[in-house]
Amino acid sequence: MHNPNDSIKILFTDMDGTLLLNDSTVSDEMKAALDRLIRNGHKLVLTSGRPLDSILEVMQASDLFYPGTLVISNNGSLIYDCTAGAPLMEKTVPFPIASGIIREAEVLGIHIQTYTDHEIVCKKEDEEVIYYRKRIHLPLITAPDILSVLERPPYKLHTIHLTDKTLLLKLKERVEEKYGTEITAQFSNDQYLEFYNHEAGKGNAILAVCRHFNIPVGNSIAAGDAPNDISMLQAAGIGVAMANAGPGVKEAADFVTSLDNEHNGLTEAIEKFMPGC
Repeated sequence: MHNPNDSIKILFTDMDGTLLLNDSTVSDEMKAALDRLIRNGHKLVLTSGRPLDSILEVMQASDLFYPGTLVISNNGSLIYDCTAGAPLMEKTVPFPIASGIIREAEVLGIHIQTYTDHEIVCKKEDEEVIYYRKRIHLPLITAPDILSVLERPPYKLHTIHLTDKTLLLKLKERVEEKYGTEITAQFSNDQYLEFYNHEAGKGNAILAVCRHFNIPVGNSIAAGDAPNDISMLQAAGIGVAMANAGPGVKEAADFVTSLDNEHNGLTEAIEKFMPGC
């Protein structure tokens, strides 16, 4: 039977280092490309490690609320329907596992934070969370027991070390040894190591969105620049790595842009793979 959505393409794009300029804004050229994409009947899904409110802030500032907009936040732990104002899919980290990850981070002296629906939660306002909030403009709650602030299990836990990735690698190894069948430990850059439900991740999330829209996975294009984008580049019909991506991300991609995010490299993929754009 013919699927009327066979002609529709869907773009899943990471935000930082991909869609956005380095100042976290969307250029006029990029906005025009996204508008053409929507006018031609295709779909756009922002797919980020950022918490939901941070994504919505960028969308509001750049007028990216299109009809039927979905967003994937928290590294695929939450799919959110902007029109309905409600989650479409949620995957969380069980409290006992979250507590274990926090203990491992604290043993190594690594900053760890989590999130309520609207705030960052960590033990104290240290240099790591100050650095993080330069880009992610969420309110901050501090508490000796960060899980005690939460009303539900968290979508993710986020560790930060600004100078020593080897410590984060040691934490990754320890968490994977204890919880590897239940938790994914993934870098979003050299300073950020994040932990989320093994059933989450950007790759699983984009497959769920394709099912929701009844769009063949072969019609999906996923673009990113960081290790946490690799799963969606591999899951999509076409995986696009930015020129500024790391070697592992480029190896996972089908296409690498010639320009970086600061020069609208994503528009190359839109024009190449999305008819009429």
